[in-house]
Amino acid sequence: MSLPEFLFDRLRADIRQQMDGVLALSGQLSRHRLSADADACVQSVADAALTVRRLLDAVLDLQNRDSASLSYAAQPLQLRETMDEVQERWRRKAQGLTLLVSYDGDPEAAAMADPQRLMQLFDGVIGEAMAAQSRGAIEASLSVDAKPDNVRVVGRVRGSRDAGWDGHDDAARFQAVDARLGLEAAIDVLLARRILADMHGSRRVESNAGASDTVVFEITLAPVTAAAAQGPSASTGARPIHVLVVDDNATNRMVAQSLVEMFDCTSEAAEDGDEALDAVRNGRFDLILMDIKMPRMDGVAATRAIRALPGPVSATPIIALTANADPEDAAGYLAAGMNGVVEKPMKPEQLLAALQQALSDGTEAAAA
Repeated sequence: MSLPEFLFDRLRADIRQQMDGVLALSGQLSRHRLSADADACVQSVADAALTVRRLLDAVLDLQNRDSASLSYAAQPLQLRETMDEVQERWRRKAQGLTLLVSYDGDPEAAAMADPQRLMQLFDGVIGEAMAAQSRGAIEASLSVDAKPDNVRVVGRVRGSRDAGWDGHDDAARFQAVDARLGLEAAIDVLLARRILADMHGSRRVESNAGASDTVVFEITLAPVTAAAAQGPSASTGARPIHVLVVDDNATNRMVAQSLVEMFDCTSEAAEDGDEALDAVRNGRFDLILMDIKMPRMDGVAATRAIRALPGPVSATPIIALTANADPEDAAGYLAAGMNGVVEKPMKPEQLLAALQQALSDGTEAAAA
């Protein structure tokens, strides 16, 4: 990897991490009693940070669109909520157009789906439609047919003009949408074709009276299982899992604590390895999230010190949090006594998987 590519990757990771911090801080502020103006300002800050983070993720996806690198995180999704988000997300981008959104199906219908990818699929089709005309109405609809073994989803966008989805002029498509709707929408247009192919979906164009077309896409999703319907959680018993978050950066601590709280865990924080060691001696934590680079005592030294403690606390599962998660680095962390590694900036699904794995391993070790 050349130096510019290395710097780009680091910059992208650092910006995303800072945006995660802004979102976590905004979330904390929104829980306080604020004036209407202050609450609106906090929401605007959160919206801006979410847009930046989404744009960075989309750029990475666009960079990898011709490889097998796109990731999909399926989770229980109430499909009607997708159209609620379409309405909210695009009403501010209509720029003189009228957007009509509808949903046809069981209001409670749900499926295992990646909400971000499903939105990018709709974004791509709506983006092309809005870029093709400057007035009139665009109708976006979603119909759902839920069966025991699958969920058939059909999306329609009426008011589009077929821009040659199956052609190869990505540059022309990108420039047309970028000029009217901006970079984020243009990226989603390019990604939509790849996402539909990855999801083994189909697309067709139906001609309407007049100049417009209706773009129709169909995908089949898996139904929600009973276990998945319980939602993401790291807890394994009646008592919530109690996590110690160790990081010298206050923003990183707040981000990590916000994420573990999403998974029904409780948490405390420590600023370095020395504080972590003192906290662990009390024996009240089920798991530790440990930053690597910290002043006084770093994460590796703290892990070795914890493993040397007497009693059951020495076996507390420890997960490394680090921007340096290359296989060689990860092997070193595991050799020091850690149970897993999560790369910064943290993605919720990766953190949840690491939490569940570490807790499962710890339970099996205790039983043995």
